[in-house]
This record gives sequence, structure tokens and C-alpha cells, in this order.
Amino acid sequence: MSASRYGRGVFLNCPFDAAYRPLFEALVFTVYHADLAPRCALEVDDSAESRLEKIFRLIGQCRYGIHDISRATLDVATGLPRFNMPLELGIFLGCKRFGNALQSRKRCLILDREPYRYRTFLSDISGQDIHAHGDDSRTLVSEVRAWLRTATGKPDIPGGEQIWTRYCVFREDLPKIAEKMKMRPEELTFAEYARAVHDWM
Repeated sequence: MSASRYGRGVFLNCPFDAAYRPLFEALVFTVYHADLAPRCALEVDDSAESRLEKIFRLIGQCRYGIHDISRATLDVATGLPRFNMPLELGIFLGCKRFGNALQSRKRCLILDREPYRYRTFLSDISGQDIHAHGDDSRTLVSEVRAWLRTATGKPDIPGGEQIWTRYCVFREDLPKIAEKMKMRPEELTFAEYARAVHDWM
């Protein structure tokens, strides 16, 4: 893998449920708007590869990581918490700490619904900057954009409001884009949605 491809990769560690989808799609758009490449476990559906091996591979290919731990809550059906996102955050931080020179350059953003909610279930990350989005897509766009500007040093990333405005235009165009693909917007896989964003830009 080339250093340039590694330098553009952004590992997205976030929920994939229907309730989170509006935030996820805004997140993917914002990463593309910064001329970076969003990567996540949904990009390849290969039953021959275990999910954890896929996570290891993707994290290894990305300099940046955006980790949303806002869904680390009790599952209504089981009464047990889901900790996939904190686990993947831990793998990312471990890769940065113990990896080679390339991996040690990793940077990450940690998101949650509220600023200090994580202290009740993941107190070991106290002292790190946690950004809150309040389950609001517009706020998420602003938070992610500000972090990407700082983390990458790219001076040409537009402001959060400009990205949000463009995202709203894209959302209006998405039904026609999906129709050309003989699909509805909600049927698009991650790879198809990412391609739609890329081509629209």
C-alpha cells in the first residue's frame, strides 16, 4: 500500500443501524468533501474473511480514524451493551501505539452524543478530546470538518456551513442519482452511496 493512499484513508467506526444512517451519510459526504477516502467494514462483503480481520486490515490502511461511541448503550432486546465501537477504537489506538513508523502517525476523532457521557462506560479515555454531535447531522458535519482541517493541515477544506449547504443540495439530487442506478436511495449500499457522492462532487 502506498503512503499516499494510507494518508488519504479515513476509517469510519460508527453504527450502521437505520437510526444512525442520516449521520453516517453526512459523515461520508464530509470526508469526501475534504478530498479524503472514507473506509468502513461495509465496503466489502466477503464471508471468507472474518469481521475482525477485516477491521484489522482497514485500520492498517488508514492514517485517520473517526470513532463514534454514541451507540454504546444497553440493547433493548438483550439488556446488554454493544461495545463494537469502543473495541475498534481500542484497536486503532493500539495500532498507533505499537505499530511501525507509518502507523504511529495515526490521528483520530472520538465522537459521542454528549460531551462527558463516555466517562460512565469508557473512563480510560478521560483526558482525550471528545466531540459531541447531539445526534444532529449538521453538528456532526461541523465537528468532523473542524477536526479534519486540524488533523490533515489541509488549508482548502471549506467551512462546516458551506459543506452542509452542499450536502443539502446533494440530498435533493440523490433520488435522481439513485433512479439512474435503478434503485431507491435507501437501497444503496455503502459502496454505491460512496460512489454517488464521489461522482456528484
